Amino acid sequence: MLQKKLLITLTTARGSRQYTLGQLARYLLALFLVMAVCSFFVSNLLLVQTSDELEDLEQGINSLSSQYEMTLGTQEIQKGQLDQLSHTLQELKVERDQLQEENLRIGELNDTLDASLYGLEDLLGLPPSEDMTSGRADELTVMTNQRLFFLSIMPNGEPIQGLRINDHFGMRMHPVRKKRVMHNGIDYKANIGTPVYATADGAVEYAGYNKSSGFGNLIILQHGLGFKTYYAHLSKLKVKSGSYVSKGQLIGLSGNTGTSTGPHLHYEVRHLYRAIDPEPFVAWNIGNFDSLFSNVKGVKWASLQKLYPLNQALQTAQQ
Repeated sequence: MLQKKLLITLTTARGSRQYTLGQLARYLLALFLVMAVCSFFVSNLLLVQTSDELEDLEQGINSLSSQYEMTLGTQEIQKGQLDQLSHTLQELKVERDQLQEENLRIGELNDTLDASLYGLEDLLGLPPSEDMTSGRADELTVMTNQRLFFLSIMPNGEPIQGLRINDHFGMRMHPVRKKRVMHNGIDYKANIGTPVYATADGAVEYAGYNKSSGFGNLIILQHGLGFKTYYAHLSKLKVKSGSYVSKGQLIGLSGNTGTSTGPHLHYEVRHLYRAIDPEPFVAWNIGNFDSLFSNVKGVKWASLQKLYPLNQALQTAQQ
């Protein structure tokens, strides 16, 4: 009986050689080949599986990287939004502080305005209001403007800062003629060169030396509503005929020209060429505004009601 042997032939450049393996060796070789083949297929399978897992892992890494980048971008956006919000809040805080300061200033201004309006009521000679409303403030504004208008176009206040009044309006013994005559104005004792001022806005009707009247250097001013004022015995004239003057403007200097026994200013107020006692006009101001219409009887004040809402005293005086 022949034994089964495995014959292996190796051929080289020098020739061929044969080797014989026994049955066990054959089994081991066959087992090795089978295991090698299995290992090859298992390795390929594991390699494919590992490759798939690596690809999945790479995709996961890429996805995580994208998410990370998105997260970073979102954080940057959120950081920018937070910075903007912080800046906006800071601006709002500044505006709030400014508004608070402005409110304080407005409150102080309102208090000052209320105090001024109450003071204006006192200045106008009106009883104080219980509540200073906007309507009352408007009423006071209108009333003030009306009074200031009339005080600018009608004679009021003193024309000179004289030492005293020597002679008043009315009948008197003339110091030169030595007989009783009508004195149409008031005489202010004043040193030569004392400034003389216009008592209302107006136009210069006359400025020069008037010999016939005895007034010497004389200025006559035309004012509104038919009023005129005379300034006599001046040492110097500061305005010319035909020019315009405003209330309080320097128009001349007191003197002793014309028929005069000493330095003084002779001051007259006339309405439609008729002389009126100047003293109520000298005392007239914004606080006692309505008093003039009651104290001066020679003027038809009732017709002024169309221009100005006069007080009840005026209406009663004209009835």
